[in-house]
Amino acid sequence: MSQHHPSSSTGDPRNGDARHSEARNVEPATGRHGVGEPASGGPSAAPRAARELPGHIAAALAGSGGATDSAGQPWAGRSLAGEDAKIHNFEDDDGTADAGYLAAVAALQSAGGDEAAVVASLAAARVFVPIVAQLAEEGDAAATPNGHTVHGDKQADMALVTLKAPDGRTAMPVFTSAAGLAAWHPQARPVAVYAARAALSAVAEGAELLVLDPGSEYTFVVRRPAVWALAQQHDWVPSYADPELAEAVAQATAGYPAVRRVELRPGGGVASATAAGAVVPGGGPGPELRVVLFLEDGLDAAGVQAVVAGLNSDWSRNAVFAERVDSIEVKLQRAAE
Repeated sequence: MSQHHPSSSTGDPRNGDARHSEARNVEPATGRHGVGEPASGGPSAAPRAARELPGHIAAALAGSGGATDSAGQPWAGRSLAGEDAKIHNFEDDDGTADAGYLAAVAALQSAGGDEAAVVASLAAARVFVPIVAQLAEEGDAAATPNGHTVHGDKQADMALVTLKAPDGRTAMPVFTSAAGLAAWHPQARPVAVYAARAALSAVAEGAELLVLDPGSEYTFVVRRPAVWALAQQHDWVPSYADPELAEAVAQATAGYPAVRRVELRPGGGVASATAAGAVVPGGGPGPELRVVLFLEDGLDAAGVQAVVAGLNSDWSRNAVFAERVDSIEVKLQRAAE
């Protein structure tokens, strides 16, 4: 038997076929509403604790001023004219995908690697962030000697592109190659940044997911805990393989005698797929973590509900759980199974 909780952590923005846009005046982002298949494994429950930004991220955002390019300069307020219209390349950048990332993805697809290695490969990788033109305010008006008013030219500012996942969460698309970005959105301009800088910008935009190469042969989704780790330039350990999280879960379940044992497993939404349909054991949008509770036999429905509700409340107040778990599904089994 399984127990699922409603959550805002399901959805699949990987296809990223967006047809509507919105922009904000401060640190603008153009919303591109994604269309994609739902995550396998059903609804999930995210920890309900308030997810305050870790100190390192908050400090980095305060120091950098938010969303910036590879040189640390804000995108907001720049025009798409003159020098700003050019691709912001790294030195001698040919615009192709990072070799380390490609190798990590190839290993994942062949079942010889894992998604943690793919995220680790991004630590030193250059990616491209798409930006689009957004009409800015008209220039200052001036009076001519004959009394006519001449208005200044309208300017086009740069705006970050974001995706909207079906569950409402914001995701930021990034591309491993300039060609991939151009194929996805011919009107967007690629800005070269380190992936860690892109992750920091995603946090500044309120995005919980980084979607690598949406609409391509293979799309890899970096979920919120990995986005935070990448932004802090820390190693990321998936929640289902995190010994510290396992200890926190064990401590929580110790207060419920009806729970004979507990196991952490990859959630139903960890796996992804290539465009051809081949299943890949990682890179999915979630649910990320499956908690299997082995309950004593004979527990009635009210008893089961009390255990699940109590644990959900405990997890929501646990800082480790809130920071390291993106989305969760709970499965109940009899201890004898």
